[in-house]
Amino acid sequence: MSSTTELLKGAAELFPDEVVTTAHVRHFDLPAGAGRFALITLDNGHDHTKPTTFGPQSLANLNAAIDVVEKEAGAGEIVGVGITGKPFIFAVGADLKGVELLKRHEDALAIGKGGHEVFKRLAALAVPTFAYYNGAAMGGGVEVGLHCTYRTVSKSVPAFSLPEVFLGLVPGWGGCALLPNLIGADRAVSVIIENSLNQNRQLKGAQVHELGIADAVFEGADFLEQSLHWTAAVLKGEIAVERAEIDRGEGWDQAVARGRFIADSKVHGAAPAAYRALEIIEAAKDGDLQKGFDAEDTALADLIMGGELRSGIYAFNLVQKRAKRPAGAPDKSLARPVTKVGVVGAGLMASQLALLFLRRLEVPVVLTDIDQERVDKGVGYVHAEIEKLLGKGRINQDKANRLKGLVSGVLDKAEGFADADFIIEAVFEEMSVKQKVFAEVEAVAPAHAILATNTSSLSVSEMAAKLRNPERVVGFHFFNPVAILPLLEIVRGEQTDDAALATAFGVAKKLKKTAVLVKDAPAFVVNRILTRFMGEIQNVIDEGTPVATAEKAVEPLGLPMSPLVLLELVGPAIGLHVSETLNRSFPERFTVSPNLKAVVEAGKRGFYVYDSGKPELDPEVAALLKQGERVLTEEQVRARVLDAVAQEIGLMLDEGVVAEAQDIDLCLITGAGWPFHLGGITPYLDREGVSQRVNGKPFLAAGVASVPA
Repeated sequence: MSSTTELLKGAAELFPDEVVTTAHVRHFDLPAGAGRFALITLDNGHDHTKPTTFGPQSLANLNAAIDVVEKEAGAGEIVGVGITGKPFIFAVGADLKGVELLKRHEDALAIGKGGHEVFKRLAALAVPTFAYYNGAAMGGGVEVGLHCTYRTVSKSVPAFSLPEVFLGLVPGWGGCALLPNLIGADRAVSVIIENSLNQNRQLKGAQVHELGIADAVFEGADFLEQSLHWTAAVLKGEIAVERAEIDRGEGWDQAVARGRFIADSKVHGAAPAAYRALEIIEAAKDGDLQKGFDAEDTALADLIMGGELRSGIYAFNLVQKRAKRPAGAPDKSLARPVTKVGVVGAGLMASQLALLFLRRLEVPVVLTDIDQERVDKGVGYVHAEIEKLLGKGRINQDKANRLKGLVSGVLDKAEGFADADFIIEAVFEEMSVKQKVFAEVEAVAPAHAILATNTSSLSVSEMAAKLRNPERVVGFHFFNPVAILPLLEIVRGEQTDDAALATAFGVAKKLKKTAVLVKDAPAFVVNRILTRFMGEIQNVIDEGTPVATAEKAVEPLGLPMSPLVLLELVGPAIGLHVSETLNRSFPERFTVSPNLKAVVEAGKRGFYVYDSGKPELDPEVAALLKQGERVLTEEQVRARVLDAVAQEIGLMLDEGVVAEAQDIDLCLITGAGWPFHLGGITPYLDREGVSQRVNGKPFLAAGVASVPA
């Protein structure tokens, strides 16, 4: 028994639930008399939507297939070996379901070594090897191909990436060592670091070829056939594959420096994965691949046993699994059909909502507002956005015309809403205004119509209290920009019935939003947590801590933007309004910053100016600030902010605002861009001991976003 087989057999015991990938070898004669060829096909069943992954048994199966072709190559029976995947999917990397269960560093090290030992055998064969990327390829799926002599890619490949840094790992089966030696350090940094830290940006098939990862690109319809013809030409010497010379001097060093700048700007040194990957890329400059593989093994094992990966996998599972099965959602059979949508308001937010409903539901959408000018502006916005989609080739002319024909605007709610099934208001955030709007809508809407509010902080129950049928009112809180942020907080009022709620969840699914059921509590989830978070930042500034110190204090969290930049994005006036709303409900914890109030009254759009190209405190804002004399250190500010957030989350869970801590994290990831490497917020608070210090217990059980006990 080989050492590789023993290694994988031992590791397989740690992956009891592995979805096993098979590796079938078939033989045929290449076109044009190029010779006998062996093709390995990766597969894991007839369900072509199920991704093909590499756990220990799957690697062992590939290893056994390589045993076969190795003997044939050594005996001169074949002229080359190819590897491809089942229809639409090449392979998407390691089996993370097993990785998150590992408890010992040596077991994690064995996973890294096992992948390397199998994949390296492809490069060591006595004949040329070819990877045919026929479908989605990620992580180890990309890396197995990097070990081959040549690669082709289908134009129809929708997703190709090395996403490990995004999850808290490094490309640990050859990616960090091989990719820069294939396409240069700068391009490798873009794929491994920049794309990963930009919300796991994916490459398309044509881009894979343009970067030089693949040597040829072919249409999807006859991809394998064309790849085999190309292979025959390469083996016969009719095609010579030329690759760009690698800059192993200053260009390599500059690429690594660029990678560090990107990592610093995204995670501020708070997450180790990007930096470990850059260390390996930096060391790969001399072309010593085995040294690079050894470094990958060590980094992979260290990171598997660290909190960042566990949080990353936890976040991934929230977005991919929990988001598809919302906790507390009623039976979907209760949902009513929605064949027409009404939107009250025609401002920017309302117009964004109209566009979203139009594109996803493809039903008539009608907007209303208080005057014709506003109505025309809202409809005009939707038409302009449809034209942009047409210009980018994302829709054809027929569809553009059809969508434009489905959107309209009227002043008379009775005319617009008499046959609407789902009506959402997006008017000024004032209770009396919203109650008046709902009273007007209820008077003209059909009895079955759902009445939804996009309120960000007001009580849905109070909004519905004066209606004849309050049971059909539901909160439907989107996040800005509507087209980008996935979260939709669905709020159940005190009298909201299951039919209204089921319809809301059904619409959310068609809108392709991540819906989370939320109790009707002040500011719901995201705004309540962010307001407490930013409120403490504002408090320490009001008390005397310099703005720069307060902002820098939370950099170790690796948030997508600083608190005051986020406030600028939200709008100081909206931030002030939400803090005032929460202050009325919880005055002992939520303050109203006099400095923020002064900034809003002065008409300032934020605390910063950008004349130098980077944020600097606006001198006019600095002149407005009135501060006390209590100056805190960065560590003191960070502790105070995190303690406040941990307290608020604990109270929200006690109040039943959401079902579990997992829903808090899902909301922050999808509604506020909270980093995957934190797993939202609760795993970080647990890992840093804040949850225990503030609430006397962690938010999550051992083994959930952490190493199993």
